[in-house]
This record gives sequence, structure tokens and C-alpha cells, in this order.
Amino acid sequence: MIFAVLNSQMVERPWGVTVYGTADVKARPDLVRARFKVNRIEQTPSESFAAASEAVSAVRQALRDHGVPDAAVERSQLDMRSSHTYGTPREFLGYECEASFAVETRDLDDVQSLLVDLVAAGANEIAAVQFDVSNKAELRAEARREAVAVARRKGELYAEAAGVRLGPVVHIEDVDPEKLSGGYRGHGSGGEASAGDLAPGHVVVSAAVILGFSINHR
Repeated sequence: MIFAVLNSQMVERPWGVTVYGTADVKARPDLVRARFKVNRIEQTPSESFAAASEAVSAVRQALRDHGVPDAAVERSQLDMRSSHTYGTPREFLGYECEASFAVETRDLDDVQSLLVDLVAAGANEIAAVQFDVSNKAELRAEARREAVAVARRKGELYAEAAGVRLGPVVHIEDVDPEKLSGGYRGHGSGGEASAGDLAPGHVVVSAAVILGFSINHR
């Protein structure tokens, strides 16, 4: 009987072959998401609200000038808090008013110009710029099919090396490849490309699976 080591622990009741497979599907991005903030610090709450509101209006206009519809913009309500210096003793700086934005656009060629104009309009912090694909569900399905194929090929190899035949699948377990902690990821990619191999300008959609096979001794 063949048994496997799962997460560095021995299987107590060996029953067959357990293998892990993962796959990456690369695609060119067709949309970008940006998160940024507007914040202003003034000596009174009313001055802070006024300054932040003015900056928010300018930012919204900059987005419209770049053809980003209001429906593609998510904005938080204005948030007010006291602002102090770090260290001891802490010194009062004023009242900070902040609004957060999340924007999605399909005009990838305009991203650099958009970010420049957002900062010029009053955005204080660019929190993240993430390129993505709109058909991620289809790409994820493709990656999952390939991950199953990788796991099956690996299982067949182990069975052949051990002088037995691979039986039917008796266990299927979906795995989030982004949350793996060493146990499987280190050796289980089946020869697929790693993040360091990827060409710039591509979005990678990954999938991983654990398959359990019975052993056919005939």
C-alpha cells in the first residue's frame, strides 16, 4: 500500500495514492483597479471638512475628464479624526478629514495619466494599482482543469514507479493556492511556471487540487 505525507504528518490509515496538483493560467489584463485617498489636516473641523470636500470634488472631476463614469467609482463618506505627531510627547496637528476611493477602468493605456491627474487634483495617497481580467471565472475553470490533469499525471507516475495501477478517484479537495504554507507548494507545481518566471504585463490565475486515488492491484 502507498501512503503520502500531508502537511508533514503521516497518514495513519494508508488507503491509496494522494497527490497535489496546481496550475497557472496567464492572460493579458483588460482592466485596472486603483485605490487612493484624499485627506486634509486643518486646525478646525469645519476647515478640514471644507478642504477635503473641495479636493474630493476636484478628484471626481478628474475622473470624469478621463471618461471614468460615476458608477465605476466607490467612495467612502468623509471621516474625521484628530491628528497628532508620533513619539513622546505627542503634539496636536489638527483635525484630519479623509475619503477613500476605489476606481475601476478598462482604459489601461490611460492609467499613468489618470494617476498623475488624480494626484494633481488632490489625492494624497495612492494605496494600490491592480491589473486584472474580466473573465477570471473562465480562466479559473481552465486552471482547475489543468490542476486536475497535473495531479492525475503525478498519481500515474507514482503508481507506475510502485508497480501498481491507479484506481478511481475517491477524494477531491479544492485548495486555495494563495494560502498554501509550504507543505504542498514547494514540490507540487508539476513543472508549471512560478511567479518569478512570468513575463510582465500578465495576470496569473491559479488553481490547486488534492486528489485521492484508490489502488488497482489487477
